[in-house]
Amino acid sequence: MALKIALAGNPNAGKTTLFNALTGSNQFVGNWPGVTVEKKEGRLKGQRDATVVDLPGIYSLSPYSLEEVISRNYILEENPDVILNIIDGTNLERNLFLTTQLLELGVPVVAALNMMDAVEKSGDSIHAGELQKALGCPVVGISALKGTGVAEAAEAALKQAAAKQAAIPAVKFNAVIEGAILALEPLMDGVPKPLRRFYALKTLERDEKVAEKHLFGVHREHPDPLREHLTYHHHDPRDPIRDHLAHRRDRAAHYHHGGLRHSGVELILAAAEQKLGDDAESAITEGRYQFIERILPKVLKRHSSTTMSASDRIDRVVTNRICALPIFAAIIFCIYFVAVTTVGAWVTDWTNDGLFGDGFSFLGRDVPGIPALVGDGLKAAGTADWLNGLILDGIIAGVGAVIGFVPQMLVLFFLLAALEACGYMARIAFILDRVFRRFGLSGKSFIPMLIGTGCGVPGIMASRTIENEKDRRMTVMTTTFMPCGAKLPIIALVSGALFGGAWWVAPSTYFLGIFSVVASGVILKKTAPFAGEPAPFVMELPAYHLPTLVNVLRSMWERGWSFVKKAGSIILLSAVAVWFLSSFGFSGGAFGMVEDMNGSILAAVGNAVAWLFAPLGFGAWDAAVATITGLVAKENVVGTMGVLYGFADAAENGEEIWTSFAGGFTKLSAFTFLSFNLYCPPCFAAIGAIRREMNSAKWTWFALAYQFAYSYALALVVYQLGSLFSGAGFTVGTAFGFLTLVALVFGLTRKPAASRPLQKKR
Repeated sequence: MALKIALAGNPNAGKTTLFNALTGSNQFVGNWPGVTVEKKEGRLKGQRDATVVDLPGIYSLSPYSLEEVISRNYILEENPDVILNIIDGTNLERNLFLTTQLLELGVPVVAALNMMDAVEKSGDSIHAGELQKALGCPVVGISALKGTGVAEAAEAALKQAAAKQAAIPAVKFNAVIEGAILALEPLMDGVPKPLRRFYALKTLERDEKVAEKHLFGVHREHPDPLREHLTYHHHDPRDPIRDHLAHRRDRAAHYHHGGLRHSGVELILAAAEQKLGDDAESAITEGRYQFIERILPKVLKRHSSTTMSASDRIDRVVTNRICALPIFAAIIFCIYFVAVTTVGAWVTDWTNDGLFGDGFSFLGRDVPGIPALVGDGLKAAGTADWLNGLILDGIIAGVGAVIGFVPQMLVLFFLLAALEACGYMARIAFILDRVFRRFGLSGKSFIPMLIGTGCGVPGIMASRTIENEKDRRMTVMTTTFMPCGAKLPIIALVSGALFGGAWWVAPSTYFLGIFSVVASGVILKKTAPFAGEPAPFVMELPAYHLPTLVNVLRSMWERGWSFVKKAGSIILLSAVAVWFLSSFGFSGGAFGMVEDMNGSILAAVGNAVAWLFAPLGFGAWDAAVATITGLVAKENVVGTMGVLYGFADAAENGEEIWTSFAGGFTKLSAFTFLSFNLYCPPCFAAIGAIRREMNSAKWTWFALAYQFAYSYALALVVYQLGSLFSGAGFTVGTAFGFLTLVALVFGLTRKPAASRPLQKKR
């Protein structure tokens, strides 16, 4: 049976970097049973019978968020052989709080002191031997980024797992808490002896998750927690542990329970808190910090307490209240300029015009493109006309139109991965929290949206980090407003074909996405189902460091390969379906291939719904069909165009595709076409993620209806008022555009509705 190594640590402690270093390419991704949070596992390099499980980043084992519940349940229920606890050496006090809890789980523990290179560079020093003596478990100094000490940490973990020696709790609490623990442990007959201390502590903390599974726990008479009614304040994200636990102390102070399932437990808790003069959870938290403060002078030697670190000096500029937003805007502009307008566009042009076009020159020789090579092969084989059409006009034209934009996506993914690895992404959430909070939102809601720039599905799943149910639902509804990688081909196509690759088109879609999130937040927060204070924003800002090329390339490859796999499956099937529906129809009372697409099945379907998009400026059946196929996968918008108009015409720098539409496209109607397709309901995969996260068909339909209504209203206002100001004259459509604008302004400015408590099932 394979050994299981659970990798646990605080967010931004370098856990993912260590996981990649331990497993290399031997990784596989899934979902935790019953939830949609990503689960990463991998085989330990050089060990066939050892598996590393990357647990979600957490600050404590208290059930405040889903990640904490998942991490704790995995350790308690899946019985890992050893816990490899990664500790950020530059933030020792904060990270050791989790370590003291892990040592109480009855599982062997190895502490990996990460970022030791940064500690040494700052002039500080950590005495690993003293820390090992204080914790009672092996401590290994490492630098996951540089790979130093990683092998030693893995070896120590394997040794501890083989020894099967459970960790010994390091913290001894005051006499009242210790007495209560001793009194509670005999009541836990069904709990293994090594875990009784842990469960006793959780019972003293009135842990509702423990109460749900064990008879000796606490239960509440009313399932709806006061969490929804308490007012949280915005704290400095540089001190997440104390703020995080302050929320929990607030909850404990206002905690109303309808009784205890065991009268003995009730008496013990009441007696303990009477002697303490405070709730037991606060005393336990204070006991952990007292232990940490007691051992720190022996473990950590600081070079200077007054010297400002390089990260702090950088943050004085990039998180400055005046400079932060302009710097953020400039960085986003540079990323999209490089990915869409310059470097990415050059490679995409070669792919579209050469590899999937007329061919290219290589070492002085002319090499034909893929369509020509395949066409010559089919002609030589004497295949039927319908098969030629399927392969050339369906598969190659449809899939090739999408694959042609992969270079731009890879450049974008590379730059985003570099930003994430250097530590700036965390600052973006912190910066935008200042903006979001003015409109009743939390910066925590922006974290899923940042993740969603790669793919909307993990972005939606990341909403599980938000404790407030109302804010979580609102985040799920608005996350896909941020342009994901699948939408980049649409942006690049419109930018190149209609705007000559103008630098402002791609960044404008990103900022319009942020505007859509903020506007939606303001509108929804003023309605009863979403009214209330925003969720608390607690985030630790990691130290800046240069990203390693290997890790950035790995992140780029993972995202890019996911897109390519989709192109080889969903996009392929969609292209075949579009080709069939556009090539066959009824003519003269008989069903068969048609010479004119306007007589095809697809044209009939498109004409039936085209009227809906006419007020937005793209009422031709082909544009309507492309929009509808985009619901399957957003890349299908470009793939459908490639099938309908031939791949050569769908090249990024070819305007022929636009003039092929009946009625033609103007720059204004092209921009509204782009806007609607970016902000309307997402692909089927993302819709499925919304359904799982909402856990309600009613809320899912509400989310989709809102996304459609918002995108339609936005495109209608832009097109109709834009047409008026460009001299088109006042029409019925213009009147509807003005009415829609008035409705949007009313939604933004009206007085907030009264908060309505969430209804939860017992």
